[in-house]
Amino acid sequence: MLLFAMGFLLLILQPSTGQFPRVCANTQSLLSKECCPPWDGDGSPCGELSSRGSCQNILLSQAPLGPQFPFSGVDDREDWPSVFYNRTCRCEGNFMGFNCGECKFGFSGVNCTERQLRTRRNIFQLTINEKNKFLAYLNLAKNIPSQDYVIATGTYTQMNNGSNPMFRDINVYDLFVWMHYYASRDTLLGGSSVWRDIDFAHEAPGFLPWHRAFLLMWERQIQKITGDENFTIPYWDWRDAEDCGVCTDEYMGGRHPTNPNLLSLASIFSSWQVICTRSEEYNSQQALCNATSEGPIRRNPGNHDKSRTPRLPSSADVEFCLSLTQYESGPMDKMANYSFRNTLEGFADPQTAISNPSQSGLHNALHIYMNGSMSQVQGSANDPIFVLHHAFVDSIFEQWLRRHRPMLEVYPAANAPIGHNRENYMVPFIPLYRNGEFFKSSRELGYDYEYLQEPALQSFQDFLTPYLQQARQIWAWLLGAAVVGGIITAVLTGLIKACRKKKRGTSSEIQPLLIEGEDYNNITYQSNF
Repeated sequence: MLLFAMGFLLLILQPSTGQFPRVCANTQSLLSKECCPPWDGDGSPCGELSSRGSCQNILLSQAPLGPQFPFSGVDDREDWPSVFYNRTCRCEGNFMGFNCGECKFGFSGVNCTERQLRTRRNIFQLTINEKNKFLAYLNLAKNIPSQDYVIATGTYTQMNNGSNPMFRDINVYDLFVWMHYYASRDTLLGGSSVWRDIDFAHEAPGFLPWHRAFLLMWERQIQKITGDENFTIPYWDWRDAEDCGVCTDEYMGGRHPTNPNLLSLASIFSSWQVICTRSEEYNSQQALCNATSEGPIRRNPGNHDKSRTPRLPSSADVEFCLSLTQYESGPMDKMANYSFRNTLEGFADPQTAISNPSQSGLHNALHIYMNGSMSQVQGSANDPIFVLHHAFVDSIFEQWLRRHRPMLEVYPAANAPIGHNRENYMVPFIPLYRNGEFFKSSRELGYDYEYLQEPALQSFQDFLTPYLQQARQIWAWLLGAAVVGGIITAVLTGLIKACRKKKRGTSSEIQPLLIEGEDYNNITYQSNF
């Protein structure tokens, strides 16, 4: 019965967001460098006949990059995705997708005109049925092949510049594990040489927008394979936690009774196999992760290096981080001081905001604390706790956006590490998204967090608060002005009445021209003002 249900779901899958679209993973597309698939609705490339989009040349940012990556032309991810494609679908209006067959985040309906706002909730606030459904959805994603996307198993050079495509199928969950690996992997320089100081998703301004887009794509994929359009990722609020509250068989898997590095056999996640965890092996072979199974999920929370991460983050740590007014600063990498991004990511001290890469705070602290698959950057998404953790990190990002209301220009336009400038396309997403597109409130992207929700009236009050505070500071002057205004009003009213009495004695021929009931009312209204 389960196999039948899975087969049925495969038939109803729609185009999704991911890495290499299956329809473009072929010799013709690679040699022509064009990925403009037809939309099923009208059969035209990018749905052009229906005004959904058109096939266009990719416009790459020309802004200068930081000094962290001193090479050019050695990595397929440079100027993404131009090594593989230089023409893709550019969608119009609220349409989105590699063939413009979807709606932008936050929209739905046949013509993508209906606004949507879904709510992400605390995993501990879910009902038993809701929690069990979430776990079942995760397991389903791990067992259903992606219908629309494949992964690259070789570099463009290893593909003979496109004449020998190297791609393979992958399940829906592992597709996202592979994308996280691909964005953070080392640069292969040939022979046994690699360049490690490169990451298109971490250690720079794009860290928060990249993971925001990543979670939205993951969330939408789950909605599609399950048919549950209202599904949202739950979050784990780890502030002031004394231990891993989600590390139980009821939630994300408890500890194995005889091997503390593995998960309890009572958890569905104990049978999961990880991928993309052997970075040194790939580097020595100058190869990409090909998504071969590499063993079970490993996790031993709390038995980590205490000198690096002495405790889990506190509410005070988060509040201090939120008080920082600069999104980015200095070199815009893990050495940045007083940077909200670098402090939240965990490379700066959460009590001083001074960079200290030898310690792991906030976001990084959770990864180190888990002491297993989640503690190695490239393969960290193998552990399903990853999505709960990053959903909460995203909620802190959202709090900062709401508190400081930054303009888009606050996000660096130039001189950030490679791939992290505002107009750079995020690696390795197709369709294409720029970093700056996700530097905005989550509500504009169609979702909110339960603990951050506020009524419309509160939003209006927030808007008025600074003005009311200023008014309180000058209330005495306002009161005095009101008294003076009242006196002036009384004097003017008296003068007008006196003039009226005086003019009653004038010629009846000119009296109607000087005073009408309507004009008098207007004069009174203006004098009161």
